[in-house]
Order: sequence, then C-alpha cells, then structure tokens
Amino acid sequence: MALRSFPLNAWYVAAWPHELTKGEILARTVCDRKMALWRTPTGAVSALEDTCWHRQMPLSMGRLEGDNLVCRYHGLAFDSSGRCTRMPSQDKLNPNACVRSYPVVEKHRFVWVWPGDPAAADPALVPDLHWNDDPAWEGDGETLFLKCDYRLVIDNLMDLTHETFVHSTSIGHTAVAETPAQTTHDERSVTVERTMPNIDAPPFWRTQLGKPGNVDRWQIIRFEPPCTIVLDVGVAPVGTGALQGDRGQGVNGRVLNTITPSTATTSMYFWSLVRNYRLRDQTRTTQLIKANARIFEEDRAVLEAQQLAISAHPDQPLRNLNIDAGSLWSRRIIERMIESESTPETALSRQRS
Repeated sequence: MALRSFPLNAWYVAAWPHELTKGEILARTVCDRKMALWRTPTGAVSALEDTCWHRQMPLSMGRLEGDNLVCRYHGLAFDSSGRCTRMPSQDKLNPNACVRSYPVVEKHRFVWVWPGDPAAADPALVPDLHWNDDPAWEGDGETLFLKCDYRLVIDNLMDLTHETFVHSTSIGHTAVAETPAQTTHDERSVTVERTMPNIDAPPFWRTQLGKPGNVDRWQIIRFEPPCTIVLDVGVAPVGTGALQGDRGQGVNGRVLNTITPSTATTSMYFWSLVRNYRLRDQTRTTQLIKANARIFEEDRAVLEAQQLAISAHPDQPLRNLNIDAGSLWSRRIIERMIESESTPETALSRQRS
C-alpha cells in the first residue's frame, strides 16, 4: 500500500480567525479529513469530523445551539469533544454516539488543526509565524485554493529562480536565475539563501524602495516541516550594508507561507505579506496585498498546469537540477515524518478508522 503524501501528526492551518464568526460553521478538508469548525459562545474554536454519527449527514450543514453543533437531518447534538448530548425522541443516549474531535490552536493569526494522534498534539510544535501578529510588522494576506499537490507549492517557494520567468513583470530579474544559492539543512529545517549585489531593482521593489539607482537584493528562504515557509526578502541601495546585516536604509519584507494539503491533488495556500516600514499605513497594505495576489495567480497557473501534466503521466518522474536542492531536502524531511507514522501499529489503526 502506498504511503500517504502528507504526515498527519502535524499542525496545519484550517482557516483565518475572521472566517470563524460566532453562529457560523465552516467546512474544511485537511489531509483528507473533512472537518466542521465553529466558535463556541466563549470564542474558543472547535473542530469535529464533518459526518454525523447517525446517518453521515455533514455536520457543517447543521446549526449551533449554545455549545453544541446540531445535525440538520435528525437533530442530534454534539459538544466540542464530539460526544452526543441529545438524540431525537429518546431520553437515553446511545453511549457509542460520538464523532471525532480534532485538537485546535489559534496562533499567529491562524487557526491550526492536528489531524493525527491527538495525544501528540503539542501546541509548542506550531510553526513559527510570529511576524503575523507582531506590532513591529504590518501586513495581511489571503488564501488560495489550489488544484495541486501541496508539495508542488513547496517546490515553488524553495526555488525562487522561477521568478525570472513566471514573474518577469513584477519581482522577476535575470539575477535571480543566474545567482547560485547556498542551501543548508538540519533535521527540522532547510534554508536557501541568495544575495544579489548591485543590480537594477525589478518594478515591485523599485516602487517599495522609492529611490533611484541600483540595489543590493536578498532572498532567504526557511522551510519548517511539514509545509511552512518564511521568505525574508528585500532591497537596499548599493553599498549600504544590507548584505552584511544592516538593512536600515532598505525595505524589508517577510512572505509567510503555510500550505495545507486537502487531498492528494488539492491544497489550501495561506499566505501573508508583512513589512517593517510604513507601519499602520492601510493604503500601502492594501496595495501590497493586491500586488502579491496577482503574483500568486501567476504561480497558480503554473502549479495547476503542472499537476494536470503529472496526473496525466503519473509514471514520469520529476527531474532535479542544482536549483532544486532546497525542495529536495524539504521533501526528505516530509518523507521521514510520513515514514515515522507508518509502523505496523499505525497502519492497523488507520485500517480500523
């Protein structure tokens, strides 16, 4: 039996907090697990398997009553633990009536769920995206619902040479493809670093810097498993010390990316673009989000076309170049996580579930 393409014992983003308003139920699929998410009256987020114990009606089509989610079909009510608290036309509850609940953490302006073993769901393992709610940084983001394997998005982000060709009118520059990158890794991370001294700024960065002349540009990409990537990017006037660590005269951004596999060939791509300049400037934030969204739509076209080709020729391998070192090490970490969950005991547990 083929291994899953994603680990289950990990935190994945299921939603932005604003998507979970009181009184509403949100349906999401995370790692092939259909979930119904909602806020209790106290504001806490709950996540249940999106299937009623009785007749398998999606619970996300139901309604909320106090702390309970009520099935639309026959009125069975379930609390946040998944235990049935009410059955129609009978006083005695079936003790087996329950649905699976999933651990939830709300952190870094994201709602994270743990689709695997709940006993292993340590909140300390939530990937570090602290820039998203740090007052020293400003920005916002959106979600792309992609028709592709989540690992293709990781490949895309770990190798930014594609900017030269896919994003030639915005952030692309020949120097990105022509400048070798340095890749380092350990058991829990992969870092790809590229510095480009004394180049002309591409349109996006020229607008942000607002100054004439050539620039020093940097791209530092850090992967944290299973699928969170932070891009440290920016430009500064040539020779002002940015490539040595003094970025005070430049513009600096973080592109925060976390990709959630929905199925083997679909994914949710949550991204946020934050900056440490022009703080509390909503006009600038709106402009940047719109510009970044257009850039990511260019990525969507490439990734979804790539998935179609892979699905049409599943036996044809993906081949690698030097530029793929970051994505290769990232995939190896993911593969080790999946393999660690594939002992005979866990395989038997999956067969029973």
